[in-house]
Amino acid sequence: MSRELRVPRFLAALPAPIRWLALPVALTCTVVVLLGSWSAPDRIEVPEPAPKAAGYCRDLAAALPQELLGHARKDPSPASPYVAAWASSPRVVLRCGVDRPEQLNGEAAKDYSPTVDDVTWWPQKLDDGGYRFTSTMRKAYVEVTVPGGAFANPFDPVAALSAAVKANIP
Repeated sequence: MSRELRVPRFLAALPAPIRWLALPVALTCTVVVLLGSWSAPDRIEVPEPAPKAAGYCRDLAAALPQELLGHARKDPSPASPYVAAWASSPRVVLRCGVDRPEQLNGEAAKDYSPTVDDVTWWPQKLDDGGYRFTSTMRKAYVEVTVPGGAFANPFDPVAALSAAVKANIP
């Protein structure tokens, strides 16, 4: 008894070279879709502070903790004294030397801004459910981004970092 390879009707209607390429093309498309669905780590924009603010930011970078609320520090690559991150999946990111938020020039300046250890933080709710906190009334602006769901209280990382900001940025 001989067994023969049966080709589905829709493939049999195609010319032989196209039939031969059908499987490799299907496999290649599958691999491309799978690779495309894996997301690369988010790129973090590194601020370019003015020279005086850069000095304060370097001092702050040296004083930042290696662990934040049980999450190890995992800075982005390439390393920068103006950016720090803690692996909290998703991660908390601190950027020092950012520009003053434009929203502080309008009605948002009247929003309630909590103060911890004499550091005032202006909060912004992000579209993904997280928060961005920006220090105000300091010689360099510090921004802490806390992703939604990373902590029960999104203000906890900011409170933990306030002492280092106070000690290094007048």
